[in-house]
Amino acid sequence: MNLLSSLRRRRLTTAGVLTLIALVVFTACQISYSFNGSNIDYSKVRTVSIDKFPIRCAYVWAPMESMFYNSLSDEYANKTKLQVLKRNGDLQLAGEITEYSQLNKAISSDGYAAQTQLKMTVNVRFVNNTKHSDDFEKSFTATAEYDSSQQLNAVQEELVQQMIDDLVDQIFNATVANW
Repeated sequence: MNLLSSLRRRRLTTAGVLTLIALVVFTACQISYSFNGSNIDYSKVRTVSIDKFPIRCAYVWAPMESMFYNSLSDEYANKTKLQVLKRNGDLQLAGEITEYSQLNKAISSDGYAAQTQLKMTVNVRFVNNTKHSDDFEKSFTATAEYDSSQQLNAVQEELVQQMIDDLVDQIFNATVANW
């Protein structure tokens, strides 16, 4: 009988210890989920200002500037609760398009280019006025390839939009996703 009561007491003690550990773990750990890909403290950050990104490279396709600005603004408007401003936001994005180039990627057996790669690079200056340790200046690059038998004019808008989408994702993740 002594052995049985000793086991019951030990089981209660073990169960109590396990319960206490579980309570400590669940109350000490905080898990934050965000389904839009952002990690923003909306009590501190309410606005984002996005400047135009002028084209500062030798090879220019004029619609790129407005396509990039619109896509970047739409990303913050659609994926966050931040109000997009023209200036003086809690978060500030500025920069320029520093490269737009094409490169022959593959050569066919007849010696002509078979595949061409477009490359777009954007320099971004990011300022977080609520937490300046997050500030940075960084370049982001995206590429897209097309068959050289096609004229660039025929595929340029689609390829530039693909590169812009990639760049916008990179910039969004670097500024507010905090992976």
